[in-house]
Amino acid sequence: MAVTDHVDLNQFMEGVKKRNPYQPEFVQAVQEVAEDIFEFMEDKEEYHAQQILRRIAEPDRVVSFRVCWEDDNGNIRVQRGWRVQNNNAIGPYKGGIRFHPSVTESVLKFLAFEQTFKNALTGLPMGGGKGGSNFNPKGKSVREIMRFCQSFMTELYRHIGADVDVPAGDIGVGGREIGYMFGQYKRITNHFTGVLTGKGLEWGGSLIRTEATGYGAVYFLENMLATKGEDLVGKTAVISGSGNVATHAAEKIVQLGGKVLTLSDSGGFIHDPDGIDQEKINWVKTHKTHRRGRIEEYVEAFPKASFHAGKTPWGVPCDMALPCATQNELLGEDAKMLVANGCRAVSEGANMPTDLDGVHTFKHAKLLYAPGKASNAGGVAVSGLEMSQNSERRSWKEEELQQMLKDIMAGIHERCLTYGDQGDGHIDYVKGANIAGFKKVADAMLAFGVV
Repeated sequence: MAVTDHVDLNQFMEGVKKRNPYQPEFVQAVQEVAEDIFEFMEDKEEYHAQQILRRIAEPDRVVSFRVCWEDDNGNIRVQRGWRVQNNNAIGPYKGGIRFHPSVTESVLKFLAFEQTFKNALTGLPMGGGKGGSNFNPKGKSVREIMRFCQSFMTELYRHIGADVDVPAGDIGVGGREIGYMFGQYKRITNHFTGVLTGKGLEWGGSLIRTEATGYGAVYFLENMLATKGEDLVGKTAVISGSGNVATHAAEKIVQLGGKVLTLSDSGGFIHDPDGIDQEKINWVKTHKTHRRGRIEEYVEAFPKASFHAGKTPWGVPCDMALPCATQNELLGEDAKMLVANGCRAVSEGANMPTDLDGVHTFKHAKLLYAPGKASNAGGVAVSGLEMSQNSERRSWKEEELQQMLKDIMAGIHERCLTYGDQGDGHIDYVKGANIAGFKKVADAMLAFGVV
């Protein structure tokens, strides 16, 4: 094999920026991974010669399409839809569909890139993909959402399949939306296959899928604390978000003896010094999911709490922080505030919720810091188990799935230790996750040759 001229990290990132102008989220995701991978690849000529990282940072394909639908007043509306199929070296493309006005090609490329490594870390045979639309389901009627989902799937069905690409839900896409899209897929193809995950239990879904991302983030946190001989009992946690991931993370922390102090939405955050117990979590689930309410109304039901409009919860002193809302919600200054206030562990429930300054702050302070590609992999792990159940035409019991989820999160933690142990009692989980995920995908790509 010919020896190639190696580019350094700066040269590599300049190339990424040049090829992906006006895509800051994608560039940020690649930078965060590349910082660790370049050091790992330094003495591994085959990765350089085969341009492995360059190839992973270039999606296999980006499908962009028009989605036309009719609102309840008979007006024709036009949105844009995408499916980013980043890498299928170890299995079918796998990743959620997001409906939110903030969705852009850059956001979906970053998510698909991250998903590639996250899925590799689970140990399950899944590649990385992501999709979505700039459609905003908030304020839309049920029939408008149904018509949009059907129109979206009318194009998407051409690009997915049980052994090709298996989408799931994400922000703005829950069980209802998955149902509408699966119904349209079945109508068009006449196939009943495991082409989507997050399905209803009556038609191929899996138990604990709803809880899996939030529970998994806490299981990973529990594994990190165990390396210091500690557990969650008596520890305080601040959590952002109030949706599926945040409420189930809060639920699991309470079950394991911790105390949750905050939840949030786009309007601000609530701080409950008495702790957000199971009764209060149930109230939030009902209020946010079924009534589409705002988190600020929590203080009307529980007057000892306070609402802080337009702010994030990272200034509240705590032992642990779990950002579970969206990307880049925890900035460098927020990270410094958490460190200064004595926070000792961070487990990301969202995808890339911490910006690069924040990541560097946590790493420098040697916190127990779990990046989303490791700590929030529980959701896609159970999606992978749903794929297996669909292939076998069977359903596993809840106890079996709970144990599998715990085992998968423990396995991810072990893979992070393999490459993240710094030998001085500190574990760099970002480095460990990046290298472990990269190596699995990279070695598969080497086996396939130049394809």
